[in-house]
Amino acid sequence: MSTINRQWILKQRPSGFVDQDTFEYRESDCPQPNIDAGEVLIKTLYLSFDPAMRGWMDDKPSYLPPVGIGEPMRASGVGQVIASGHPGFPKGSLITGLLSWQEYILLDSTSAEQLHILPEGTEPSMALSAFGGTSMTAYFGLLDVGQPKAGDTVLVSGAAGATGSVVCQIAKLKGCKVIGIAGAADKCAWLKTECGVDETIDYSNEDVAAKLAELAPLGINVFFDNVGGSILEAGIEHMAEHSSIVLCGSISAYNDTEHSPGPSNLMLLIARRIRMQGFIMLDYLSRIDEFNAEFGSWFMEGKIKTQEDIQEGFDNIPTTLVRLFAGKNKGKQLLKLAEPK
Repeated sequence: MSTINRQWILKQRPSGFVDQDTFEYRESDCPQPNIDAGEVLIKTLYLSFDPAMRGWMDDKPSYLPPVGIGEPMRASGVGQVIASGHPGFPKGSLITGLLSWQEYILLDSTSAEQLHILPEGTEPSMALSAFGGTSMTAYFGLLDVGQPKAGDTVLVSGAAGATGSVVCQIAKLKGCKVIGIAGAADKCAWLKTECGVDETIDYSNEDVAAKLAELAPLGINVFFDNVGGSILEAGIEHMAEHSSIVLCGSISAYNDTEHSPGPSNLMLLIARRIRMQGFIMLDYLSRIDEFNAEFGSWFMEGKIKTQEDIQEGFDNIPTTLVRLFAGKNKGKQLLKLAEPK
């Protein structure tokens, strides 16, 4: 094992878009676990890159405390247990959970219990993509919060992303008509050919509101929104009575330097009795087995298609996050640091 622990720390809170200068490279001594105290040493193998990470950098109230200046950046990941004093985490086992941008992570016994052991034979990348937090977000957000019924029209923004594309496919499995909004012609084509989406809207080249009037003349029953801003406003305009809006994210505003005004048509929620609800995937961790059973069967039967965009190398960690917010990724954005041994 290396005696050096490489890290990328949060250098400053970003204003606007995250860039390379938001982070700083640092080396420290590799932590040494106290086995008798139940400590666990993890080697990071894969990192996940998600839109929520932008919010973790801001010093604002949220569902998780902000990453501290000078601390390694927080991220979901897969690691391998290098040394362990915890009977539930034997040496050599693969784990997944909230890790950070460093090669080695030392956890006390209580913190280690927030991690999950991967079933034997699970590919590390799959634990963060098809069976990771984005798919869990899609599954519980759509089915528990949105509650679509067969025959409903379901609208999904950010539809070509790791979460949105799974939402589209689950909605199809539940017998719904699906309209996906994405930002490029090739992404829209992938949604139709691979994900079975009925209709798509390329927001970079088409008028979203006009297309919704054409594609959903009777209104939208469930809107799963990952974007916010003007897309959310257009969706609200075309919701049916007694419909539901699932608020998953607002990536259009994550990098704003000034306060972004909300949709101007919220009164329609009253007039049409629309239910709009936000949710956090962390609330559903106790139901992972339920997700694995149903979603796993869909995936193994080839009913769910996913994409992985895997970058490599410790030096490329910050640029991979920038890549995500620039929309260059196709599918789940990951980075590989090492293979398990």
